Amino acid sequence: MTIGYMWDTLYGWVDTGTGSLTGANLAARLQPISHHLAHPDTKRRFHELISTSGQLDHMTPIKPLPARDEDILRVHTGEHLENVRRVSALEHGGDAGDGVTYLGNGGLEIAMLAAGGAIQMVKSLVQGDIDSGYALVNPPGHHAPRDGAMGFCIFNNTSVAAAYARDKLGLDRVAIVDWDVHHGNGTQDIWWEDPSVLTISLHQHLCFPPESGYVGERGAGKGHGYNLNVPMPPGCGNGAYLYAMETVVLPALQAFRPQLIIVGCGFDASIMDPLARMMVTSEGFRAMARRIIDSADELCEGRILFVQEGGYSPHYVPFCGLAVIQELTGKRALPDPYLDFLSGMGGAELLDEQRTCIDGAEPLIESLR
Repeated sequence: MTIGYMWDTLYGWVDTGTGSLTGANLAARLQPISHHLAHPDTKRRFHELISTSGQLDHMTPIKPLPARDEDILRVHTGEHLENVRRVSALEHGGDAGDGVTYLGNGGLEIAMLAAGGAIQMVKSLVQGDIDSGYALVNPPGHHAPRDGAMGFCIFNNTSVAAAYARDKLGLDRVAIVDWDVHHGNGTQDIWWEDPSVLTISLHQHLCFPPESGYVGERGAGKGHGYNLNVPMPPGCGNGAYLYAMETVVLPALQAFRPQLIIVGCGFDASIMDPLARMMVTSEGFRAMARRIIDSADELCEGRILFVQEGGYSPHYVPFCGLAVIQELTGKRALPDPYLDFLSGMGGAELLDEQRTCIDGAEPLIESLR
């Protein structure tokens, strides 16, 4: 088995500004801080753990190439691309459009490299150069709708890759499974009327964006029924997430029969994340990865690509990511040093109220059959 892996030094150079969430502001007494919540060091630390754990010995490096304008324009408007180009050209960058998504000077180059990296991995996968892969790209993408940047996301990397697979590689059915803790609103928006891409989002209900990610958001026109949301209450851990995988995600994939599965792989549902209130441990992410890898083996000749989304704990994201990559390579040499401590905090069991919320999404699968 050939497992592709992607990281580029520039992914660690994403400039997220001087504040904790928005920019520093003296009038509001928001102090500058060296580590914005979405500071790239979190993902750089993930890469360095992969490097020092020996996992790279079992993976094939794939070099990212920048996306072209036409790749972006398959899923985004020309106005959005031109706005990103304008902000990127400013001497010190600026707000990319939603008040919290800062784009540094030259940020367009890195955003193009992230979207193009996802394309390059899908191309390698569909052409048979690799059997599966992990794209540790940055900035993330799943909040970016068709017409703008949002929630630290500039271009919707998974959607750019899915559109390339469909339009240039000849695939008819692509599934995007997004387990980032925040609703994949941008991905939903892009594929709202398109039945060729099944979008599934597991997320903490109403965590971000506001008033987004309800079960009743199904798509429209020919795309109706091909958008599935599984909103879950705060406090869900391994038990609830695995129940959602077994009850909704895997049956939906079975019904849709994709030719390629792309996972929007965020680690902000982790028990140590500052931007959500879920309780998943590295073992929860490992178990989800195992189930969806097995599903890809059954449904689409193992063609699965994990594309990095969010995750804001510099302490724990690396070990959650390592668990997923260990499932891809089959090598488990390094254990999670936090696990004994975190496992006593709860989240392992499925609670009745969690089951009820997840069961509300199960009927959605019927339209796919």
